[in-house]
Formats: sequence, C-alpha cells, structure tokens
Amino acid sequence: MGTTTRTVARSSREQAAADLPLIRRDVVALVEAETCSYDVAALRAGSLHVAALATRLCGAPAEERRHPGGAHGDTLTMTWPGTGAGRVLVLAHYDTVWPTGTLASWPVTAGSDASGRETLTGPGIFDMKAGLVQSLWALRLLQGSGAPTPTVTFLFNGDEEIGSPVSRPLIEAAALDVDAVLVAEPSAGGAVKTGRKGVGFFQVDVVGIEAHAGLDPEAGASAIHAIAEIITQLTHIADLSRGTSINVGLIDGGSGTNVAAGHARAMVDIRVQDPAEQERVDRAFDAVTVSDPRVRVTVGHHWNRPPMFPNEASAPLVAVLRDSARELGYELREAFVGGASDANFVAGLGRPVVCGLGAVGSAPHARTEFIYPDTIPTQVALTAGALARLAHGLPTA
Repeated sequence: MGTTTRTVARSSREQAAADLPLIRRDVVALVEAETCSYDVAALRAGSLHVAALATRLCGAPAEERRHPGGAHGDTLTMTWPGTGAGRVLVLAHYDTVWPTGTLASWPVTAGSDASGRETLTGPGIFDMKAGLVQSLWALRLLQGSGAPTPTVTFLFNGDEEIGSPVSRPLIEAAALDVDAVLVAEPSAGGAVKTGRKGVGFFQVDVVGIEAHAGLDPEAGASAIHAIAEIITQLTHIADLSRGTSINVGLIDGGSGTNVAAGHARAMVDIRVQDPAEQERVDRAFDAVTVSDPRVRVTVGHHWNRPPMFPNEASAPLVAVLRDSARELGYELREAFVGGASDANFVAGLGRPVVCGLGAVGSAPHARTEFIYPDTIPTQVALTAGALARLAHGLPTA
C-alpha cells in the first residue's frame, strides 16, 4: 500500500534517517568535486557529477538538457514526470565561491560545535551542496512512497555566486511554466527564506593623468587619490535604517609607486531592502565628486537582483510548507535575510517561490562554514512532504 500525501513527510524522515550514511556520502562526494565559479573546467566536471547523481537517485529523467554557459558554468535542466497535474521547479546551484585547490587545505571534516553537536565542514557544503543533495533525496523518497507526485524539474546552474548572468533567463522562463518554485539554498537556522534584499554590482572607473611623482608632482592627477575621496562618499550613501548597505569590495589601479596613477577602479556591492532605495542610490552614485577637476569619473550601474518580499502569490506555497512542517511536529519559521539568491528573480516575476529549503548550519562564504548532519532527515522530509502536497497543483490561498 502506498503512502498517503498526509504521511509522506513522516515516512520520508524515517527513511532519510535510515539512509543518512548514504546521504552524507553523496554530500561529501559533491563537496569534493570542487566547482569554483571562475573555473570552467571544474564546473564542467561538477555538472557531470550532478547529472550522474540525479540520475542515480531519481532514475533517468524524461528530459535532460544542457545549456552551454560559455565562460561560465553550464545550466542543466532535468525533468521527471509526475502522476498528478502539479508542476514544480527546484533551483539548486552547484558552483561555490571557493578557488580550485581549497580542498587540499580544507578537506571535508566531521567535528562538533561548542555544545558537542556534530558538524560537517568543507568548502561549499553549506552554500549549497548539501541542499542540492537533500532536494534530490526528497524527490527520490517521494518517488518510492507510492504517493502522487508532481512533475518536477530541477535546474542546476553554475553561475549563481557571480549573479547568474547566463542562467537568469533560463530560470525566469522555467519559473513561468510551473505552479511553484522551491529553492534549495541554505536555511536560516532551519527557517525558510521568504524575503531577501536586492543586489547591485556597481563599477566606478577613474581616469587621471600620469606623471613622475618626484620630478613633476603638479603635472599629475592621481586616479588613486581621487578614488579614495570617492570611496568615502560611497560609504556614506549606505542607510542601514532603510536596509541599504554599501561595500567597496575590490579596488585596483596605478602602475608604480613613483607614478601618479592614471587609472583606478572600485567594485561595489549594494544591498537594498526597499525598492525605492535603488533610485536614491543611483542618484547618489552619479553625484560623487572629486577635488581635482582634471580627473574623469564613470559609474557603471548594474542592479543584479530585485528585492524579494513575502507576497500574495507565494502565500499558498508557504502554507503548503507549513503543513509539511506540522506533520513533522514543528512550526515553520520564516526569515528575511540580507543575502540574495535566484529566488529573487522568480519573486520579481510575481511567481510563487520559497527559498532556504537546504541545509541547517552556518557561515556561508567563510572558511568555517558547516552543516548539522542530524538535521538532514527533517530537511529532506520537509521538501518531500511539500512536493507530495503539490502533486495536484498549488492550492488557492
């Protein structure tokens, strides 16, 4: 006798607990397949690993497509038909921020936190390789439960950590063709993410006049001196009371210590909570000034991801996840976070989306990032239960 939709989450947690050594094995293997966002060869190998893992766990998909990424990682879409009319898209990126070779000095290691609770650490394990593996296991367990299943499409992209420049149109097109979108990014301490800040990547280019710093200092107009003035102005544009932060993350310029710099550049990360802040930030960046009129300043504006807010379209999907969590004996929590993800693109289309269904742990993009392995069965079951409830489409609010 097959499992009913209302018991999928509980039965999946029991099975995931029994299969935990196998799930951990898959997580470790994926972490050990290094996939730096800037290493095309490593991304290619990593995407093949992901495709093979998905096929091994969930069977051969009815449709599998590889969308070439050029200088970036390829995007894979794999679809498994369901027994119900519902259609679900699961987003999971396989690239990480960690340079190829990081694993040599930071292997996947089991440890414990201050309370003695077991942890598992490794480059990219929290963001977001554990979540990718968990989502595939959720579909696997649902397939084996006998309960109705929706048609599930997984979209695996290799450029999320650099703003999804290639995969964005594929994500947006796929999101328009389904009832709901689940994103396997890390959780916020077990809470799902229903709000995220928007992100801007701005580039400030400064052109000065080169001259010998000792023989003819007045002839020069240093671009580096000018960009130092600009950076101070940029940091003052931030307004944390409105949820707007500014981070000048990279600067470069000049040609020698004895030369007035002829060029300089600053790369700036901007996070906004209020969409109205985008216009204010644009105006403020364009209004920056320098004391030397011979210097030319150019600002490149690029708003990468719009803010994501809890919205009417996503409310029924949150309710589905809440029902799945209650079946597992807890109340679903929601979080608004400063980071962005591909969920922002989906929310910008007004489509139902919930993010943060992945691992429970901490420290993304830090050398201390880790997951709590004992949370894997519950996280797998939460997704499996939600997929089962979406087999016949997204309920109306």
